Amino acid sequence: MNLLSTSISKINSQSRYLFLLCWFILPNFSNAQPNILLIFSDDLNTRIGPYMDVNKHTPNLDRLASEGVMFTRAYCQYPLCGPSRASIMSGLYPASNGVLVNDDKPGSYKKINPALKDHPSMAGFFREQGYFTARVSKIFHMGVPGGIERGEPGGDDPTSWDYAFNVMGPETLSPGKLELLSPKSLHYGGNFARMILPDSLRFYQTDYIAANQAIAILESRAKKPAEGATNKKKIKPDAPFFLSVGFVRPHVPLISTESCFAHYPDEESVLPPVVVSDDVPEQALRRQNEKIWGMNEVQKKKTISSYMASVRFMDQQVGRLLNTLDQLDLRKNTIVIFLSDHGYNLGEHDCWSKTSLWEGTVRVPLIISVPETEDNYRGEFQSIVELIDLYPTLVDLCGYTKEAPDILQGQSLADVIKNGEQADKKTEAFTVTDRGESGTLVFGDYRYTRWGAEVGADNEELYNHMSDPEEHKNLVNNASAKNDLETMRKRFDKAKEKSTKTLTQ
Repeated sequence: MNLLSTSISKINSQSRYLFLLCWFILPNFSNAQPNILLIFSDDLNTRIGPYMDVNKHTPNLDRLASEGVMFTRAYCQYPLCGPSRASIMSGLYPASNGVLVNDDKPGSYKKINPALKDHPSMAGFFREQGYFTARVSKIFHMGVPGGIERGEPGGDDPTSWDYAFNVMGPETLSPGKLELLSPKSLHYGGNFARMILPDSLRFYQTDYIAANQAIAILESRAKKPAEGATNKKKIKPDAPFFLSVGFVRPHVPLISTESCFAHYPDEESVLPPVVVSDDVPEQALRRQNEKIWGMNEVQKKKTISSYMASVRFMDQQVGRLLNTLDQLDLRKNTIVIFLSDHGYNLGEHDCWSKTSLWEGTVRVPLIISVPETEDNYRGEFQSIVELIDLYPTLVDLCGYTKEAPDILQGQSLADVIKNGEQADKKTEAFTVTDRGESGTLVFGDYRYTRWGAEVGADNEELYNHMSDPEEHKNLVNNASAKNDLETMRKRFDKAKEKSTKTLTQ
């Protein structure tokens, strides 16, 4: 069988027998096939509750974390929306699936890499197994604010879904004053700008609309058609659902309500200390304030407070979804996943936004909560994981291990969710930027970053996260770290080779 022969037929009687057998060793859901609710946030870093001590900042994410596994060292595979989302949904590294830039034309990796035309996305895989699959708003790449304002599908993979809903949100067209915070950057998909709206206008914001539609889908899936109804019935009426909901906040523009902003006064924003070693490569500092944004101290503080307010608004929408699951009695048979596509810098090293390779840009929140059973692990998991691990994890949790596509490059985390351990522990995570030309590897206590394809003069970074978690001291030229540097160089080369695996028919 070639690597891309991944089309899967309906489960026959024999495989169904094996499928049911495997549930004796997997979490004991009330039905054989659990529902899945996958919630994306956009540009969200881990400077949030439950990842740090911020009192009542994200109460709904705190609640979800208490009901599942919070992965404290989860890393994206590209710190940019389009490549990261295509990687997550395909279960492949960006260099393998070919998506190395943002692309708003429908088709995603299947269009960019025709060799993958038959490789189902994560949602597409479950659709092939008979699930009802639905997308609400941004899952694959979608322009924010532009694409959202036009109600476009962006670079979506249409074959993934039985139903897809594109939000047409007002974004920069919202009533109110749009305040530019970054004088040197005028592009509203990438600059810093904010808008403080009256709470009465929350109903018309992109994420509120997305939550409304997701709630309507949940209600539709939970309830039976009226007795004797003669109209068209819902799609796959008895099937479990795979519902993907994409919230765009805290992606810029930073729009939120007065009540959310009230918790984060501008003057109380704390700017991180700026510490940059003399031997840090210039490429690592391309996102510094004066090079792109031109913010003064007041504007920096406003950016941070606005980011926090946007996160709070997004968290409220997560809460609405969780409450709906409870009200409809769906939670007992629904796996809930919350993640961000990548991290985000807010002034560390005087760098802002994404595409850098600092810890704050590539580390992401990831929470997986399966229905309550006696055996399920609850709490933090501190070993290194990658976002491409999500696809094989859900496949395993739902009992389709044998049907999984052969080419998935991630590692299942089902053992973690079951008992807090991995059968074959992953020890590293690999992330690229610059269209795949530059990359970074986290292994054990170290991060090694290389700008460009080959080792050259002044293009490397090495940090010890045990002694230097904020990555202030580059150890590349430190004689005592020579052996560690050589080890990381070799592991980096192997990780890059693995991530660029050629996939042919």
